[in-house]
Amino acid sequence: MLRLLLLGVPLLLVGWIATLAIVLRLGGEAPGVFVPFPPPSLMVNLSEEVVITGSSRFSLTLQSDAPGLVDDVYAAGAWLVLPAGLEACIPGFLRDDVPG
Repeated sequence: MLRLLLLGVPLLLVGWIATLAIVLRLGGEAPGVFVPFPPPSLMVNLSEEVVITGSSRFSLTLQSDAPGLVDDVYAAGAWLVLPAGLEACIPGFLRDDVPG
């Protein structure tokens, strides 16, 4: 049973990430995109309309009001683009403002 679990969890994770990437690539919309392990030249190849909203040593989060953000990021050299900033990804009780 443990062996199945150790095999199943990574496969589930890979399947989930692949589903997100495929849906986004086939025309899904998101307020921003997450790029894991971006190539160093990525930002140089993007249009000026793309804004970095988050970054780390291993990822970039990008946003643009112009259409075609996903296509632009792939054309600039990203190997994987995932949706970022979707409200449905965060439970409602974490999104609501708490009266202070």
